[in-house]
Amino acid sequence: MLSDQEFNDWCRGVNLPQAARQLISQIRASEPIRRVKSSGINVRGDYASRKMGKTIQFESHKIELPGVEEYEEDADVLEYYDQAYQITLEFPSSSGEIIKASHIPDFFVIRKQSAGFEEWKPESRLEKLAAKQSQRYMRSEDGQWLNLPAVAYAEKIGLYYRIRLDTEIDWIKYRNRLFLKAYAAEDYQIDPEIAENLVKLISLNPGISYWEMIHTQQSNPDDINALIATQKIYMNLSAAPLAEPEKVQLFRDQEIAVAYVQMMKSQPNNGTILNILDVKPNQLEPKTHNQVKMSPKAMEHFLRASPEDLAEANQRYEIIEPYLNDSYRDKETVPQRTIRRWKAKFIAAQKAYKCGYVGLLNNSNARGNRLPRISQSSQDFIDKIIEEYYETFQQRSKLAVYGILAREWEKAGLTDKLPSYATFCSRIQHRSGYRQTKKRKGNRAAYQQSLLYWELKLTTPCHGDRPFEIAHIDHTQLDIELVCSRTGYLLGRPWATLLIDAYSRRILAVYLTFDEPSYRSCMMVLRICVQRFEKLPETIVVDGGTEFSSTYFETLLAAFECTKKQRPAAKARFGSIVERIFGTTNTEFFYNLRGNTQITKNVRQVTKSNNPKNQAVWTLDQLYEHFCSYCYEFYDCREHPTLGQSPRQTFMSGLNSSGSRPQKQIIYDDNFKIFTLPSTPKGTAKVQPSRGVKINYLYYWSIDDSFLRPEIEGTNVPIRYDPFDMGTAYAYVKGRWIRCISEYYKSFQNRSEKEVNIASTQLRRKRQKHAQRLTLSAQEKATYLEGTEAQETLLLQRLHDLAQQDVWVLIEKNSVIENKSSKHNYSANVQDVDQNILSGSESIIKPKSSVKNLIDLTKIEAYNTEELW
Repeated sequence: MLSDQEFNDWCRGVNLPQAARQLISQIRASEPIRRVKSSGINVRGDYASRKMGKTIQFESHKIELPGVEEYEEDADVLEYYDQAYQITLEFPSSSGEIIKASHIPDFFVIRKQSAGFEEWKPESRLEKLAAKQSQRYMRSEDGQWLNLPAVAYAEKIGLYYRIRLDTEIDWIKYRNRLFLKAYAAEDYQIDPEIAENLVKLISLNPGISYWEMIHTQQSNPDDINALIATQKIYMNLSAAPLAEPEKVQLFRDQEIAVAYVQMMKSQPNNGTILNILDVKPNQLEPKTHNQVKMSPKAMEHFLRASPEDLAEANQRYEIIEPYLNDSYRDKETVPQRTIRRWKAKFIAAQKAYKCGYVGLLNNSNARGNRLPRISQSSQDFIDKIIEEYYETFQQRSKLAVYGILAREWEKAGLTDKLPSYATFCSRIQHRSGYRQTKKRKGNRAAYQQSLLYWELKLTTPCHGDRPFEIAHIDHTQLDIELVCSRTGYLLGRPWATLLIDAYSRRILAVYLTFDEPSYRSCMMVLRICVQRFEKLPETIVVDGGTEFSSTYFETLLAAFECTKKQRPAAKARFGSIVERIFGTTNTEFFYNLRGNTQITKNVRQVTKSNNPKNQAVWTLDQLYEHFCSYCYEFYDCREHPTLGQSPRQTFMSGLNSSGSRPQKQIIYDDNFKIFTLPSTPKGTAKVQPSRGVKINYLYYWSIDDSFLRPEIEGTNVPIRYDPFDMGTAYAYVKGRWIRCISEYYKSFQNRSEKEVNIASTQLRRKRQKHAQRLTLSAQEKATYLEGTEAQETLLLQRLHDLAQQDVWVLIEKNSVIENKSSKHNYSANVQDVDQNILSGSESIIKPKSSVKNLIDLTKIEAYNTEELW
């Protein structure tokens, strides 16, 4: 971004009018005036911009997001802002009436020599808008689309307004930009000697393919990607995608590439291909003589014929072929009269259609009376009754609507006979489909019958070109009842949060909890991903849940330059990757365990003996350990029907061919774990003398003397708090995170944020009944948490939190570093568990762990032997 001095220099350099300068200053100092939304078909999201140092909204990942990437890479673009300013347009309607419309352009762009508004739209959409609002949208003589009132508004204050089209997007170049994005900032350090050898090798072999460099020359793809991104070697980014390395040609520089292409064009091309085909050039010319073209009528008869009709026509032709040539067949079994009839039909069709074969077609599908037996007016009357009484949210039965039809038929005094109930039902069936289901049951029920989206133009692969490019996060409540490991008390059904790589279908992280989906689950699944792979995906696709719009989640993604895409609501196909894995885990894992809730789908079949609540034996930590074994080993190593190989093989081969991008490594240490903790909306807190920092109405004091320093007192410091231990918080003092404890540490220790909120809510309700004040002090909360009444009320949440602590122990002490753990024999363990369950034992056999510790918590000097979570 430009500094204030640079901005003032730019304004003077382009001689910007005062009105435009004030408008741009307002835009630069303001937040976006609206949050983009999904209308049901578009994928919106947030892009972490290095150039702007903040997140940029986009309303379409197929139009606006490529535009954002263009702004990010274009050296002519100095700054750009999303949803920055609202303008009022005035234009005449088709009737001559003046219309006023508010309009918020997608982006405001500051370029080196100009500034203005830019609106991105698909050209097909503009054509429809131009037909409805011809005074607003039109195409100029040179083919450019214009928004006339918007152009006039912008030019009036010294700016420009431009409509950008989807046809301007170079999709191959866009894919390559995404491929090389991690190397563009020169974060990747390549050995100078290796770089020199690679450049020399490409100089000696101009046009060598990317595939040959990787497989034949054994080059590191990360080194090649870095050289391309930093323009040390050249490839035409618009020629072929890097995801197809056999098509990518590499050169020393652009001049050599142009000369190479010209040289290849100048060579005669009628030798190599013809030698391969082993034919002469004149043999490739189409022959047009002695050919008879089939008439359209004959083609219509041919295409209408069924496979049975074609088989019968082939048999007839085989029989009459000798007779057409004035010959005959020996031992003929077909009557001569039949042969003469077939021959006559063949000759007649030859004269009429220039194709005698169609005369032998039986056309059984065209037999019978195909005309409707009721008049068109009667059909229209039936359709009207169906639309008004059947296709409504009341969901009347067919028989009830047929009774209404009989009544209205008599009232209308129609002369035609009342159609039968079967005819009425067939008419309803004729109208069935997406629209009828939508009118009777709503959008969500009709979604299953909606047409699939066919992308006929080459854009970007929906699942990305490589591992860690696109990943999906989603939650589901598991179909199994769990018990407490300490008391045996029934705790209910847990929630699972999964992070899955779209390219390889590999499950990157799994997290189980009894709490409903929240930002805590999102933070934990990302933490586990970093713990296993030391990396986060570049793009994360989520649904419209509020937990994915939390400040903490979005801040974490922005900090690590992850783009968030939000799929449309109630459109499961946009997240089919993760939705499908939920069904797979149910059928292959959870439905094979005691306490699964399959039977509850048929409530009337549930008895005391088969009730899942009475069958429950699994605890949360046991289930988590076995489920991780299933996801990380069994499913990971099994062949995927879509991929043709296992997710792990696809993942590893993708990294080997596209590069591992080591410069994107995230160290899983205390700083990262603290960074995944939430903060307050302000993000900082003031250090108050003798009290410490105030976080969520609780005071925290540092465990050392950091808050006693005179230069720290009275200053605002960044803070974080632990949502699973409200007795602990962290403050960033003098370049390091300091652990702080609550003034009521004994009461709040190991109590989750949710438990404290529940207690606060119940205490407020109690106060409300007595019309007392609703503000609660920290002391009152602590006293209530320790009271007998609170223990009874919060028992279930307390047991949930205790079970969650067992899971954290597994996550931290039995963490898996990718590609360093031995293969887990999941099948044998599942068999042991199944045998144990069938024998009726209440104990669960845990698998022998083959994972290795990632972090030894006893060696963390900052916090001694105390765990962070």
